[in-house]
Amino acid sequence: MDLTNSVALVTGANRGLGRHFAAQLLERGAAKVYATARDPRTVDLPGAEVLALDITDPASVSAAAGAAPDVTVLVNNAGISTGADLVTGDLATVRLELETHLFGTLSMVRAFAPVLASNGGGAVLNVLSALSWFSTSGANAYAVAKAAAWAMTNGVRIELAGQGTQVTGVHLGAADTDMMAWYDGDKTDPAEVVRIVLDGVQDGDLEVLVDDWSRTVKASLAGDPAAFYRLGATA
Repeated sequence: MDLTNSVALVTGANRGLGRHFAAQLLERGAAKVYATARDPRTVDLPGAEVLALDITDPASVSAAAGAAPDVTVLVNNAGISTGADLVTGDLATVRLELETHLFGTLSMVRAFAPVLASNGGGAVLNVLSALSWFSTSGANAYAVAKAAAWAMTNGVRIELAGQGTQVTGVHLGAADTDMMAWYDGDKTDPAEVVRIVLDGVQDGDLEVLVDDWSRTVKASLAGDPAAFYRLGATA
């Protein structure tokens, strides 16, 4: 997947990983980058074309697809982290995580699949998480939503293969963004995260494991979960 001269649309491009995706796509020679946010006034990236977009609003998603008919690379980055747990957390908040990470991302894929097909196939990049594969108190709603988004990514990859669309899932631990400001552990520079991811997309990778933690978590899936959670308790 050659990103040079591509036309990319990045969701949640006003800060964090999204802003870095938009900036680095431009640096790599993208012909155009649509930088989207719920409030377009919060996007301050020179050279980007700004669009208003709320991925949980079907009308907003449809309007974005209509406004960007030349897209060849869709970067599904927008997300939330509510801190909700499953048993004691507010159920509406749990649903919001799923509406955002699963149904919002799927809505974007469904809206832009015909656009990508008409432009030669292109690529979809879904930003997932190491939490697609494990759970922890204080992030269980997030983990469920990201696990669902991982399964969805695997499904749409098969469905879009026939039109020549490359679908890449991204998994990472903590990046040094506003969303993870509270976290005291090791965090990866978001610019480095995006560099690794875009290199993977350009190389045709179907899955990018950004850091050692993501690789450790995925490797544990074939083993006894008790062993992993003992590790997690001491990591």
